[in-house]
Parts: sequence; C-alpha cells; structure tokens
Amino acid sequence: MSTTDKIAQLLDGTYEDPDGLGRQGVATRSLVIAPTLEGMERDLVGSLGFDPHIAIVSDKTTYEVLGKRIERALFGAFHVQSIVLPEVPHADEKTVAAIRKATRMAGALIAVGSGTINDLCKFVSALDGKPYAVFATAPSMNGYTSVNAAITEHGHKKSLPAQAPCGAFFDLAILASAPSRLIRSGLGDSLCRATAQADWLLAHLLFDQPYRQLPYALLKDDEAPLFDQSAALMAGDIAAMERLVRTLVLSGFGTAIYGTSAPASQGEHLISHYIDMLGNPARPLVYHGEQIGVTTLSMARLQQRMLEARPILKPDTETQADFIARYGVTLGQSCWSDYARKRLERERIEMVNDRIACSWQKMADRIAAISLSPDRLSQVLIAAGAPVTPQEVHLPRPFYEEALLRCREIRDRFTFLDLAASCGRLQPSLATL
Repeated sequence: MSTTDKIAQLLDGTYEDPDGLGRQGVATRSLVIAPTLEGMERDLVGSLGFDPHIAIVSDKTTYEVLGKRIERALFGAFHVQSIVLPEVPHADEKTVAAIRKATRMAGALIAVGSGTINDLCKFVSALDGKPYAVFATAPSMNGYTSVNAAITEHGHKKSLPAQAPCGAFFDLAILASAPSRLIRSGLGDSLCRATAQADWLLAHLLFDQPYRQLPYALLKDDEAPLFDQSAALMAGDIAAMERLVRTLVLSGFGTAIYGTSAPASQGEHLISHYIDMLGNPARPLVYHGEQIGVTTLSMARLQQRMLEARPILKPDTETQADFIARYGVTLGQSCWSDYARKRLERERIEMVNDRIACSWQKMADRIAAISLSPDRLSQVLIAAGAPVTPQEVHLPRPFYEEALLRCREIRDRFTFLDLAASCGRLQPSLATL
C-alpha cells in the first residue's frame, strides 16, 4: 500500500477533505487487505491492545470458513470464548440481547462474518462500551467500516448508531472463495453510490440539508474500474476482488466520517428496507446487496425520468391516523415519528416550489452530472450474472410496486421518491422495467 493511498491516509489522519474541512481520519486503527492472512491472525489482534478475554462471534457457516482458524491462532495468547450463532441469524433486538448476555464477561468482541454478524457485534460492543474487530468472510456489503448498524426493533428496520471496528481484516483468498451470490451482493451494494448521491444532493439543493463531497471523492478512483471488471470479479480475479473490497471499505469510511449512513443509503435502501420489514417471511433467502442491485435500478430510472420535467410539489395530506391504519399501532407510530420530520406542509411547499421555479434546470444538471444511467448500472449487474428484476429476487410484482409507493413512509430521508409522490408522479411504471 503506497503512502498516498486513501485508506492509509484515513488510518493515519492525513486525508485532505475536498470540502475544505481539513485533514480527516477514522476511528479504525488497523485495516489489512492481503492475498492471505493465514498465520497473521494473532499479530493482527495483538496489535489492537484488546483485553485478553475475547469473545469470537460467528455463525455455523462462518465458523467453519474462518472462525475456527482464528480461534486456533488466538488460543494461548488470549482467553477465547466462542459464540456460534445459528445458521442465518437475525439482526434484531432478541439476538442483540442474547449476545450481550453471552459476552458479558468478555473485554472485546471479534466478529467473523459479514453483514449480520458485523452489525450485531458493532451494535452490542457499542452498547456495552467494548472494542471490537472484524474478520470478513464475504465481500457482500459496505458496512464493515461504518458506524451504523441495521437492526430491526419491533418490526421496524432501523439504522442505529454503533461504532467503528478497531481492526478490519480482509483475506482475499477467503473472500474470493465466498459463494458467488455473496460476491454479487457486494457489487450490488457498491452500485448504489450514484442513486444515493443523487437523492442526498436533491435534499441538499431543495432544503439546504447537509451534504458532503468526501464520501464520493473516496470512491472516485475505484468505482469505474470495479464496474468495468464485474465479469472478471466473478471469474475469480484477485485484483478485481481487491478493488471490490476497497470500494466497500471506502464507502463505509465515508459514512463513518459523516456520522450516519446518509451518503450510501437513500431511496434504494428504503425500498429494500420496506421489503425486509413487510415482505413474505417464507420468501427464499435473498442477500442484501442482491436486492439493492434491483432497487438501485428502480431508483435510477425514477431519478432519470424525474429530472426530465420541472416538478410542482403539493402539500402532504398524510396523518398519523393513516399510518396506524396502514401499519398497525406500534409500527405505524414508529414510522410516523420518522416521516413527520420531512412532511411537507403548505408553508414549506411554497418555499420549495419557489426555489424549484428559479433553479430547477441548474439542480437537474448538477444531479445528472454525478449520476449513472440505468443502462450502465444494468450492464454491470448483467456482466456479473446478478439479478436485475424483482422476479429474480423472488418479489411478486404487486408487492414490489407497493414497496415503491410506500417505502418513503418508513424513514425521514427526503429522496426522489418523495419528490415524485409530492407532485403526483410516483407511479410504479416510472421506476420499473
């Protein structure tokens, strides 16, 4: 890794912020991406200065893939407690409580896994004031280095404050041998940079909400080459795998520096969260990034078409009673508390419509300049053999259309979904094939 590498600069706090906010760094102290980490595990963990009582958290699959190897490497140097969760654990309040109870005597946690295992460990360790590290087992999502965790509470999937890992370690040989669907999942999670940035920039231009260029400057050098190499990635090319890992890591760092998931999670994630919350529980397993690839295509189509004509917004007529009638008391109240923060009433609508009338073409040009076309995004997924339609991720068309119409109601982030709904243009045909 060269001294000018962005990851190295972030680790040592010397990355120059393109927004003019000075040098930037991250809380993660050690991050290693290597062809193999075998034989290095004890030194990697030892360098973090952890309490000798360590809980290693995995599930049945990740324990066999890597957890067992890490435990063997750490025995003798640490007092190791092994916690192996059932197959396909859930990141919910029940599992959080179980891990907190099981790790109460541990001084630090080590996650061995990907999305769910990492989210659980980063959330539990933050709640209990303990450090944690992660050994990745699949390049399946961008949350390894973020400071938020996707946790479901009372049926409402939320992005909750957590903490960054002290160490994040990526064995490219392990990652390249992960199931193809998990590799495609990571690619899908990387694909949404463009739609997330467009949504975030829209909210900034309409409402003066905070916006940073930094998360996207971090990704600039790696994104296009990764997308060009999506077929090679699936063929086992280690250089392409390293490019994917770098993209996922840097995306996570961008959200960590900003402090929330906003730079990497907007409308495409709202659609996905709605599906996870309210979809058929008997639906076959679909990985997060596989679903995000599909929802990203929908958002890209919606954004492209919404930019073609100046919108005129109308006041919001939804009420808390409507939400409770739609979702039930508990979930309805929880969603309403988020949604009410972005609800557009008459006085605010007038201000926004005045701004749109004066500056819409400039806004549209600025958003278009950072966007990628639906065709380009589709090509990346198709080259990797990834899903591109709702049917390919086991979603009936009527439910997917419901998700497109209603998902904006579960979070307070204003996206192109809200813009389309406010001017009467949020029809499923606007965002689907």
